[in-house]
Amino acid sequence: MSTTDTAFAAIRFTEDQLDPYVTHVPTRHWLTGTGLPDAEGLLTFAALHTRGLRRLAECTDTGTDLADELRDRLVLGELLAPAGMAPESILLDGGTGEISTAYLFELLEDRPLAPSLEALVRFAAVTEELADVRGQFASFAGRYGPKAAAEASRRLLALFEEGTDGEVPAYWKAAALIRPLALATGPGTAGGLTLDVPARLLDEEFGLGRVVRFEDVDFPATLTHEPTRRFLRETGLPEDTVLFQVDTEVPLQTLSEYAADDRPGTASPFELPARADHLIRLGHLVEDNSLVVDGATGEVLNWSEPEAKLFPLNTDVSTLAFTLWLHHRERTIDEALSHELTTRAYDQLAATMLHVLASVDPTATTTDADWHYWTQAFQDEAGGVL
Repeated sequence: MSTTDTAFAAIRFTEDQLDPYVTHVPTRHWLTGTGLPDAEGLLTFAALHTRGLRRLAECTDTGTDLADELRDRLVLGELLAPAGMAPESILLDGGTGEISTAYLFELLEDRPLAPSLEALVRFAAVTEELADVRGQFASFAGRYGPKAAAEASRRLLALFEEGTDGEVPAYWKAAALIRPLALATGPGTAGGLTLDVPARLLDEEFGLGRVVRFEDVDFPATLTHEPTRRFLRETGLPEDTVLFQVDTEVPLQTLSEYAADDRPGTASPFELPARADHLIRLGHLVEDNSLVVDGATGEVLNWSEPEAKLFPLNTDVSTLAFTLWLHHRERTIDEALSHELTTRAYDQLAATMLHVLASVDPTATTTDADWHYWTQAFQDEAGGVL
């Protein structure tokens, strides 16, 4: 059983508790001295309170099938995962002090996470400093835009490179390249929307002529939410992305008009939701899903035709635009790395993307719905969405 110093929220062990599996002297000193935090934003070690240090072979039904080098790894805690994703366990090599991760339910392999406990805690701490814009990232308070995001990314990557000989584990490389993208847009101040998304952000990312901007004549009468109308006129949405396509062949339609017009000869080929005349279809999502906006409130929803159900998608059109921008930017970054992130750590990249999205638009984490389009899409490794 570990001991806890409540003043510093540190989990510490006695020398006897580390025998015989932790022989690496600096690691023993860390665990008996500095200790581990109960939680550090991205990590949790809380299970050590009740379970203590356990060998990997004791934590899985496949213990007899484990490779010899894995059997005596010690389970320290977990990487905190977004809702719906399985958490990875954090493992300690007691002989070298190196930290890795693995899924206990499959244990096909472990992946490097940090060269030491000190580095692990430091990496998690500076990532949280970025998220909270404090500490070493306090100078970014109030700074937004692609340049601020790029500078924060370089700084975070440099911090991860310290002590790793430049070989940053995939989890932290994804954090350094993706998490700062939350700084690309600032909070909405006077526009009535969640984010301030400059038109040039979409133009620079998707290319001139590939962002659709609407005119008042394109809007159905039931689109009365003025901040949404202004955003669609002045900022617009990318015309064609991997996950979303704007229907540019006709003016924007209500869901009722779309149902009748898209299938001539039938007034309503599928069950329509309440207030279908106030739901304006902006475009097409994959697999028979439509992206609609509530004309009165500006809420962005996913209409699943096969299920005839509405699901929350984004808070408003500003966070929708950010989501599409974020996805496109991630794909560009990964392509520049010869797809290093998607081939080495797709699941960790998906979790990072969802953490960033939740930081600017909590719809995915606060909704009572049991399904969320972006959450499922980002996790679709087989479909190669990222």
